[in-house]
Amino acid sequence: MRAVFDTNVLVSAFATEGLCARLMIRANRREFDLFFSSAIRTELESGLERKLGLSPQEIREALALLEEVAKDVDPAKRNIRITGVCRDEPDHAILEAAVASRAEFIVTGDRDLLGLKEFRKTRILTPREFELMFD
Repeated sequence: MRAVFDTNVLVSAFATEGLCARLMIRANRREFDLFFSSAIRTELESGLERKLGLSPQEIREALALLEEVAKDVDPAKRNIRITGVCRDEPDHAILEAAVASRAEFIVTGDRDLLGLKEFRKTRILTPREFELMFD
């Protein structure tokens, strides 16, 4: 099983010990393959600083953990560029990473992405819906 987490899920995973953190633990245990891209990494870095107020050192540690748990994919190397699908431009990076990694799932709390329900055979689920796949 292959998945891409939206930045909001990643920020939540580092913010609390809740559902999103448990999903990261599952990824770390290799219960599924988690993918990210440099655009997701950059947005995560910004979110950790802006939303959680993490220090530069804490951000580096969080990014190092992501890099241990997830596999980096480069949509540009595969000439994957998606525009005009989402209202928010950063959401296109999530779709690009999903296409580049051939992900079966995008996990997000973003209503615009969730509204798509599916993009090029990739199902778009909430963290709760994704967690239920393991029950």
